Amino acid sequence: MKTIEALAPDQASLGAAAKLTKRSNWPRLEAHEQLPLIWGECQGSGSNPYRVAFDTSDHGYKCTCPSRKFPCKHILALAWIGATAPASFARVDQTPDWVNDWLGRRRKPGQSPTQAAVSSEGKSIDEASRPAESAPAEDAAATERREAAQRKRAEDTRSAVSAALDELDQWIADQLRLGLAGFVDASSERCRRIAARLVDLKATALAGRIDELPARLMALRGEERPDAAIRELGKLVLLAKAWRAAPDDAELKRLVSTSETRDQILASPDAVKVESEWEVLGEKIETRRDGLVSHATWLLDLKSPAPRFAVLLDFSPASAGRRSGAFAPGDRFKARLVFYPSRNPLRALVAERLGDTEPGNWPDFAADAAGDPLAAYAAFQDGAPWLADCPVILPAGAIALDEKQGAWWQAANDRHGIALPVAGSVNNTLLGLDLAATAALWNGARLELLASQSSMGRLDLS
Repeated sequence: MKTIEALAPDQASLGAAAKLTKRSNWPRLEAHEQLPLIWGECQGSGSNPYRVAFDTSDHGYKCTCPSRKFPCKHILALAWIGATAPASFARVDQTPDWVNDWLGRRRKPGQSPTQAAVSSEGKSIDEASRPAESAPAEDAAATERREAAQRKRAEDTRSAVSAALDELDQWIADQLRLGLAGFVDASSERCRRIAARLVDLKATALAGRIDELPARLMALRGEERPDAAIRELGKLVLLAKAWRAAPDDAELKRLVSTSETRDQILASPDAVKVESEWEVLGEKIETRRDGLVSHATWLLDLKSPAPRFAVLLDFSPASAGRRSGAFAPGDRFKARLVFYPSRNPLRALVAERLGDTEPGNWPDFAADAAGDPLAAYAAFQDGAPWLADCPVILPAGAIALDEKQGAWWQAANDRHGIALPVAGSVNNTLLGLDLAATAALWNGARLELLASQSSMGRLDLS
């Protein structure tokens, strides 16, 4: 998906683009037989379809829609179809006049406005597709103007996000005033309205989190939903307060507005780099309301003296169906990972994969977890209380059912007296089985099991 990654859109725009990848939205899709050009017409809300063109060589684009986002969702959808379903395009030798006109007027990267104006007169499609000659270095005034424009955009974004958080605070206060019971029952519509407002004010990541809240509440038992709602609303208040105190913090910007690109993370001096041997603990795949599928792959560092985890996140359109992952639970490999800068580094990128390794047992983390299995969660929350899922290694224990047929993980050591509820259903063959160590995600209320070590070997629980 190189085209989409290079455009670096926010998740909200990506979700909107995913909904436009259906063939019915594109009555016309064409590509040039020899040049790296694709174009099409997308039916919008008006009577005339939007005309969309994309240059795959340098990611230049043009769309006739009135959107203020650059690139707009129509460009992203066209690029997405070109990357995932190139057979959808009819190959032609002739390009429409509107594509030729755009090519004649556009400025290639590295080309000055004067060069573009001179070369646009009478330019043919073949001439427009030729690489532009190297432009002279920018003078000091041009560099200063460009940097000033960047600072202005950053300031405008910060002001918009600040206004979004003000509206979020007022919205949360309204929900508490109206009562949590009513909020749970009407959470879908209420969350949808505030999420749309946050998108308008450029708090796109936060909007996606709120948009998913109703689905998370409905997955719980009825008596658990009010507590889960107040817990999540409290985390949102803490996140908004933290952003106001440090709006330039990389982690907070990622959780509130937009994330960095892969290239930015790999080049970041603040990113933690770890070369080690890793095991794939399990996967967590969720279909989001914005039309995207979130695919989280959880890894365990097998060389670290204390439990260290990493999560690889990938997003794809739900309309594309189930996509095969690069890893399978139980896989072991050597790799160099680069972690996104954060208080609790978890999300990572595989910078370089160095080969596979043989399967085996986990390191003896049980001794570390013997004192308090949830000590790691307490430290995790102290550093970033606005986060939810914390990976933990649990000591020896077993899984049992209560009188309501709910699954619980029970510590084997009686002096702990710890029993934690398990999310979802559990295979009956696991009940009562002695588990030497278990990897799971704990959110303060429920465990999501990933994998266990037992006398029968490794067990995949995700």
